[in-house]
Amino acid sequence: MRGLLTVEEAQAAILERCTPLDAETIPVERAAGRVTAAPVAARVDLPPFASSAMDGFAVRAADAPGVLAVVARIAAGRPAERSLGPGEAMEISTGGVVPDGADAVVPIEVVTDRGDTVEVPAAVRAGAHVRPRGGDVSAGDAVVAAGIRLGAAQLGAIAAAGVAELSCSRRPRVTVLATGSELVPPGTPLAPGQVYEANTLMLASALAVAGADVERLPPVADDEGAHRDAIARGLESDVLVTSGGVSVGPHDLVRRIESELGVEEVFWQVAVKPGKPVAFGVRGRTLVFGLPGNPVSSLVGCELLVKPAVRALQGLADPLPRFERGRIAAALQRNATRDELVRARMSVDGDVVVLGPLSGQESHMIVRAASADALVHVGRGDGSIDAGATVSFIRL
Repeated sequence: MRGLLTVEEAQAAILERCTPLDAETIPVERAAGRVTAAPVAARVDLPPFASSAMDGFAVRAADAPGVLAVVARIAAGRPAERSLGPGEAMEISTGGVVPDGADAVVPIEVVTDRGDTVEVPAAVRAGAHVRPRGGDVSAGDAVVAAGIRLGAAQLGAIAAAGVAELSCSRRPRVTVLATGSELVPPGTPLAPGQVYEANTLMLASALAVAGADVERLPPVADDEGAHRDAIARGLESDVLVTSGGVSVGPHDLVRRIESELGVEEVFWQVAVKPGKPVAFGVRGRTLVFGLPGNPVSSLVGCELLVKPAVRALQGLADPLPRFERGRIAAALQRNATRDELVRARMSVDGDVVVLGPLSGQESHMIVRAASADALVHVGRGDGSIDAGATVSFIRL
């Protein structure tokens, strides 16, 4: 596939080549942030027994209203030793096992407890304040579907359903490499013509959040041998992401050396600003991304193209970026040939997200971008988007 692609075409070309990685069994305690490779089934009914939803008294609904004999007091985790008979009540704590014979719980606030007896002043509905066995989930039913990233709520549900281990997709191994003789590590004194290398840290941080295990290689100078050695090492990963060296200058060596190492280039250049000179290829099952060296271009390429691939490798059901709707605070000029991602700051007006474009949208201005928490999508075309118009955006 050659030529300038739309963002959507580039995303489709990438996802076509993403095969979910093998699954592995892991303890539920280590599953935070992982993606399920198969549905997770409950091992028990939940609740595993009929339980009380309130502090109160377990009764037979047919006995209310009336004065009932208190024959037991049930704490959570300590079931009653016998069934409840006619004309009887048992004090019960929230979460306690509703005894056989009882079909309702009366809240403690509405009764008069006299020690040996309790007065229930009104009729009681059968089933009131009783959590039925299996009311949340039945044993064998799915607690979490396949292709779901596990957060706090999902992990709580899995543990409550008695699951100690589950099948999750392996984390993608990603290697990140920056190229350019001008790059030096932060903290090193700068010589004339040098700049600090920041892209690999930025990309590694973004991809780790997406679920990858990331290795950062030291930056390589504009030397063919150094490029070849570093790229060959990166190609041993599931994903190789390079930054810089993908244009057509005499020192842009990445694409040529990757081709010599067996990488099949799928596309080069995408109709997006910033980030047009982005490359994507494959070698076997390894995905290879060449992002521009300008940091904001690299960030945009990562959000739109690399992170979806990392999610897809984990089997995530919906790997593409999640666009939300908001209101733009200032007019934006469209680009005739390219979609544009504009850095913006979010605020809230009632129930509407308002997006204020930042000054300094040039692709090298990473410090200006640091105050952005959104990328606003400005579709290619003529004219402008008026202030107050509804737009799509990605949260950063």
